[in-house]
Amino acid sequence: MKFALFYEIPVARPWTADSERLAYQHTLEQAIAGDRFGWDAFWTVEHHFLEEYSHCSNPEVLYGAIAARTDRIRLGYGVRLMPKPYNHPVRTAESVAVLDLISNGRVDLGTGRSATRAELEGFGIDPAETRAMWQEAIGHVVGCWTNEEYEFEGRFWQMPRRRVQPKPVQKPHPPLWGATTSEEGHRQVGELGLGLCSFAVGVSPEEVKTKVDVYRQAVRGCTQPIGAYVHDAAATFTMAVCAESTAEAVATARESFEWYPKVGARQIGTLTEWMAERNQELGNYSYAADMHAHDQSGALDLLSLEYLMDAHACVLGTPEECIEACRRYQEAGIDLLLCLVNPYKIPHESVMRTIELMGTEVIPKFRD
Repeated sequence: MKFALFYEIPVARPWTADSERLAYQHTLEQAIAGDRFGWDAFWTVEHHFLEEYSHCSNPEVLYGAIAARTDRIRLGYGVRLMPKPYNHPVRTAESVAVLDLISNGRVDLGTGRSATRAELEGFGIDPAETRAMWQEAIGHVVGCWTNEEYEFEGRFWQMPRRRVQPKPVQKPHPPLWGATTSEEGHRQVGELGLGLCSFAVGVSPEEVKTKVDVYRQAVRGCTQPIGAYVHDAAATFTMAVCAESTAEAVATARESFEWYPKVGARQIGTLTEWMAERNQELGNYSYAADMHAHDQSGALDLLSLEYLMDAHACVLGTPEECIEACRRYQEAGIDLLLCLVNPYKIPHESVMRTIELMGTEVIPKFRD
């Protein structure tokens, strides 16, 4: 199993004139440390308008800075939002190709469709169209990369014949991933021959495994991948804090580990009322209804660090305890564990210690 640093880039209130600059400066320092201490990859989200939760709206600029300061760590879009008008497929193909060139072939392209009212409504996107947009956009990106010249006439995008340039270093193209939460989505990602990003926080590795198994069955049957090849790797993400003692790790993690899943669930739950206002069925956003119901019932307020620990739904503690927690994800069939090392307001020094301890004492235990 491989390990990636995973970032939302939160900026907790109260804000100062320097808050966002420091958040990015610390993230850059942490990525460089990850390269030094043997982490395999660095991934961030793309989010818009999600105050405090994520100020990471234009991550490819950050990736370029990291590429210039590192030698071996891979860079993952986690994920690039594909619906219109977040990102035009040609601009995605160009962005990823340039990063692949300057990083000497270290890029992974995770793709997704977005799942909050703030973002979808903010960009004027019909939630009922996002899955179709996501799939169409991936096909256009692959076409731009793998053809000397390319043209397309799709439902959402059209382009006359052009040479989209530059082309990526990795051939036939960088690894492609699809992000999903629902069981239906896990099946579709597998049917398309994409790598899986199984995104759900506060979920035990055993629950992750049930969805990964759905993906594995589907990807084994894929004969016509949307990319140039079947990419059959599975990733999930978890919150992670590693320290010299359990007590220190718990004290460091408590506020952030409890804050992040509650706020994340509420952000997704906003789709429920918005789509009802639009007289739309939730369709493939049905999981948003569960999150909304948990919020309305008060169940989200009961989520505690002890619950997460009892469910083994985080990586927390001493290096020995973190090794045990990571083994559960490995046994669940995870190939890449995305570690959210700062879900909210964990101090920079504590994040740096997690990166060092896991890099020197945890990750080596999972090398072949």
